Amino acid sequence: MPYQEAPSPPMTPELRAACARAVHVITSDGKILRAGRASLFGLDQLGYHRFARLFAWPPFVWLVELGYWLVARNRRFFSRFLFRRE
Repeated sequence: MPYQEAPSPPMTPELRAACARAVHVITSDGKILRAGRASLFGLDQLGYHRFARLFAWPPFVWLVELGYWLVARNRRFFSRFLFRRE
């Protein structure tokens, strides 16, 4: 769900500001995952269980976080090459 449409609890002003900078996932047990860890959770839910479990361990999760940070900070650059319209 887009964070702009999320209901007030669990959305707080602090969480809304953080969601503008990175993807967030709130799991069914209330745990909040952000950035690379949220992406790994999404991959696990899509069926990439082994990949997600492997990259959830240090030092791999640090590489995932670094990759997420680089792509998130340079979205315009990456969108020129990766998300081109046909």
